[in-house]
Amino acid sequence: MTAYILPLGVVGPQQMILVVIIILLLFGGKKIPELMSGLGKGIKEFKKATSEDEPETKKTIDKKEEN
Repeated sequence: MTAYILPLGVVGPQQMILVVIIILLLFGGKKIPELMSGLGKGIKEFKKATSEDEPETKKTIDKKEEN
């Protein structure tokens, strides 16, 4: 019995086409733009939250270094 190790990090064009076809079959053409829009808004909100949190974090770190 021979064990095969599959390289999980290698994705070729055939695999990408297969994934796209499966996604189209599962969600349909109309739903995909809505999903991508929601994903874009989520990423935008995450970046906004992290950029707003940065100055507060820096202040906290500076206060701890002073003590």
